[in-house]
Amino acid sequence: MSTSLHQPGTQAQPARMWGLVLAAAFAWVVGYLLNGRFWDRVVYDVVGLDPDSRLGEAVHFFVYDTTKILLLLSGIIFIVTVMRSFITIERTRTLLGGKREGLGNVAAAGLGVATPFCSCSAVPAFIGFVAAGVPLGVTLSFLIASPMVNEVAVILIFGMFGLKVAATYVVFGLLVAIVAGYVLGRLRLERWVEPFVFETKLRGELIEPSTDMPWTDRLAFGRQEVKTIIAKIWPYLLVGIALGAAIHGWAPEDLFARWAGGGNPLAVPLAVLVGIPLYSSAAGVIPLVQALADKGVAIGTVLAFMMAVVALSLPEMILLRRVLQPKLLATFIGVVGAGILGVGYLFNAVI
Repeated sequence: MSTSLHQPGTQAQPARMWGLVLAAAFAWVVGYLLNGRFWDRVVYDVVGLDPDSRLGEAVHFFVYDTTKILLLLSGIIFIVTVMRSFITIERTRTLLGGKREGLGNVAAAGLGVATPFCSCSAVPAFIGFVAAGVPLGVTLSFLIASPMVNEVAVILIFGMFGLKVAATYVVFGLLVAIVAGYVLGRLRLERWVEPFVFETKLRGELIEPSTDMPWTDRLAFGRQEVKTIIAKIWPYLLVGIALGAAIHGWAPEDLFARWAGGGNPLAVPLAVLVGIPLYSSAAGVIPLVQALADKGVAIGTVLAFMMAVVALSLPEMILLRRVLQPKLLATFIGVVGAGILGVGYLFNAVI
């Protein structure tokens, strides 16, 4: 009797769960499609700002892009987090452990895209990989690819610049990670890693991902990850959008085209040097990248700037200094920076 009474409840719970998921997806699609028209009405009709004025352009850019990027982030993070519930860092270490250089660098860069982490995770990820026997160069390929070619960056670039730019960014971002990791590995720089890293022992067996996690837990994990990531990045996101709005509304049309256009050979290295001290996620820097591109900055220059921000940010370099001695850290910055410069110049030449 108790079994028959319990059965309908267990059937109703998944139905209600998926009904809520479908309702949320429908609301997301409607919000995304109506975003532009909604802010046109609010900014120009309700508030009364002139659409041709600098203030009107800047305010509209800020509110429209803030809403658009928050919608994209929430949807992307939720979907990718649910997908990532089938794979863990431990599983990644297992897959990479024992891989030789070359093939290992390719595998590490690919797994870096599927297993993104924030800069605060760089040190524990590095220690865990090296302690698990993953070669140094393979580990560095993973650490480069994970923040630079993550799913948020790729989908936002696709939404703002189209498939051609997004696909080219993925290809050359992965090439930077693969080649830089391979070069650093071939240099045999293990002697410049802090000794305690090699003395660290992993406790217990590596944990395999759970294949029987219920969907309720996976969806709850996705919702929590959306809240956590947006709570961490929203200040940088708003600053990036505000800077983009200011550039969009007030910067003279020919200012950036004159100083950072494709004809200036120093534009790409200057963009990299400006990007390194900044701290932002890919989501936070995308609005600034879009505003610079709209003002005539060459696409290779703005993408080199973005790569420098997410792959060579000063806070992440400070964290990596805990495990890399200064010579190795400087070599890491030099090799990755050279790869980013190459991508910037190549983009400017072909797009």
